Amino acid sequence: MQIEIEKILSSLSKVLINKGLKISLCESCTGGLLAKLCTDLQGSSLWFSGSVVTYSNNFKEIIGVKECSINNYGAVSKCVAKEMALSALNLTKSDICLSITGIAGPDGGSDDKPVGTVYFSYVDKYDFIFQEKCFFTGSRNEIRYLAAKKGIQIILDCVNQIKTQ
Repeated sequence: MQIEIEKILSSLSKVLINKGLKISLCESCTGGLLAKLCTDLQGSSLWFSGSVVTYSNNFKEIIGVKECSINNYGAVSKCVAKEMALSALNLTKSDICLSITGIAGPDGGSDDKPVGTVYFSYVDKYDFIFQEKCFFTGSRNEIRYLAAKKGIQIILDCVNQIKTQ
């Protein structure tokens, strides 16, 4: 799985450098794993601005997620994922931000949101927003890696649509 992630990251790196774009991240269930994978790549400082790990609800609120959104929809929701991404984009002043919030397990799931439920939200300075809900299976670490891999793929797919020239 690591080789697949490295291939996607390498492609993403080339596209971001070519378009002169920088990304940031706002991670919850992945706990900074995606930021680690990005910064493992040599030269990532050319396209990676930084990451905020908003693991607790309180920290989500500190960066700008509305308390009522967390109370009404839950920390693992489309609404909160979007607010995480928009808040982190504003905070980091990057061109693009991806947020990830989910339940990696082994506990914490419910009938509505079982373990493996993950929400992604991509936002960019061009006002494009893409959101996706996924379900992953496996151990806690496998779910986190699958979420990180999916996050990289979402960024790559969305960035390929950006016309910077």
